[in-house]
Amino acid sequence: MQTIEPIEWLHGKIRIIDQSRLPHQEVQLELAGYEEVAEAIKMLRIRGAPLIGIAGAYGLALCAQSIEIKSRPRFLRELHRIAEALASTRPTAVNLRWAIDRMLATTETKRDIAAIKSALIIEARAIHDEEREATTRLSRLGAALIKDGFTVLTHCNAGALATGGYGTALGVIKAAREQGKHIDVIATETRPLLQGARLTAWELRRDGIPVTLITDSMAGHFLSRRKIDCVITGADRIAANGDTANKIGTYTLAVLANENDVPFYAAAPLSTIDRSLPSGDRIPIEERDPEEVTCIQGVPVAAPGVRAANPAFDVTPHRYVSAIITEHGIARKPYKASIAKLFRPPQTRTKGGSSGRS
Repeated sequence: MQTIEPIEWLHGKIRIIDQSRLPHQEVQLELAGYEEVAEAIKMLRIRGAPLIGIAGAYGLALCAQSIEIKSRPRFLRELHRIAEALASTRPTAVNLRWAIDRMLATTETKRDIAAIKSALIIEARAIHDEEREATTRLSRLGAALIKDGFTVLTHCNAGALATGGYGTALGVIKAAREQGKHIDVIATETRPLLQGARLTAWELRRDGIPVTLITDSMAGHFLSRRKIDCVITGADRIAANGDTANKIGTYTLAVLANENDVPFYAAAPLSTIDRSLPSGDRIPIEERDPEEVTCIQGVPVAAPGVRAANPAFDVTPHRYVSAIITEHGIARKPYKASIAKLFRPPQTRTKGGSSGRS
């Protein structure tokens, strides 16, 4: 399977694949300042919860190198200002805030500005490496849920393009294929920005995995006709009780899957789990430009003046989620307990019961 590198650190610059141009053009951009990183995140040139966390970390490391302030307190004030600007670009995905907070924490014990600048680069690279390792591990664990001959429905894009690593939902599918299982994939187009049609289908074709593209509204038909064996998606934020925020339309798929006795799985690294939120009703939902709905790639599809709503995400209540796949194991109901167990030290995870792995 071909390796995709959606983001790279290049000695004072960040190189990304411009995902807004796929699948017709594979364009690489070099970002030289945090404003360019922020704009790339806002405009979905970089997207996917784990990947924007990595991008935020690299963006903060990048901007720190160009801050010429000599006073440590003033330097840190400027760094925190830039950190907030980056963190505010996309409010739903918790990975972005998680990565930036982790980056800022590295500055607390460094007394010298040069040491802070160096430490930020090291930490950003560590975040990237750890997310790559986490998605590889969760994909291999999750592959146990995918049986030979399965047809899997997925929504939006949760592959290498979204994670900077192996992938989450698509990573599980790829890992199952690498184990020799015969898997077919049905991918929703994922309106309004067509991440399924543009990105997921592109990734799967590169990896030689059979994929059939459908419109979002066709999912119920295929589920009701028993054409799908499981649904698997990524996640942008998971609350402590297992409520899961993901690309708009995911909740609909989860309800349809439940109605038709089809398991619904969410795959995400632990950096996507926000244990500070007891439930999904506290997850902020990003509202994007209505023009993304009234136009398709700049071409109007609605009459001038028609109003449109454009929430980028919805929340799937935990009762519809069959399992949550992470690098530390597969969590099942009751999620409050099984998610908490995932964050325990490895030697204590299996004490007093199952770790939730299959």
